[in-house]
Amino acid sequence: QVRLVESGGGSVQAGGSLNLSCEASRLSYRMGWFRQAPGKEREGVALLYTRDGSTIYAASMEGRVTVSQDEAKTHMYLQMNSLKPEDTAMYYCAASSSWGTWSDFRDWGRGTQVTVSS
Repeated sequence: QVRLVESGGGSVQAGGSLNLSCEASRLSYRMGWFRQAPGKEREGVALLYTRDGSTIYAASMEGRVTVSQDEAKTHMYLQMNSLKPEDTAMYYCAASSSWGTWSDFRDWGRGTQVTVSS
């Protein structure tokens, strides 16, 4: 099991930026950022394949977010720009040792809250 700890959330005004971090206790095959707003289902934001650094972005935030990792591949980041009130949600980091895309993530962090005011 991978232990994941998110940080970097906070409150910003619309148009602002935040950089989320996820610290992992060990390397995984793929990692992802997900979010869940009150009363809504959890949705994917970005995927990162740690071996080659390839990424996939969800349409809802594509062009406004960039996912990256450090050289040790134990920290994943999500740079978010041009934030909108509808981006307000709890953001979660997830990790998996199996092949796939948005599903079958076994390990999850506790989340970091992002609040965007208009």
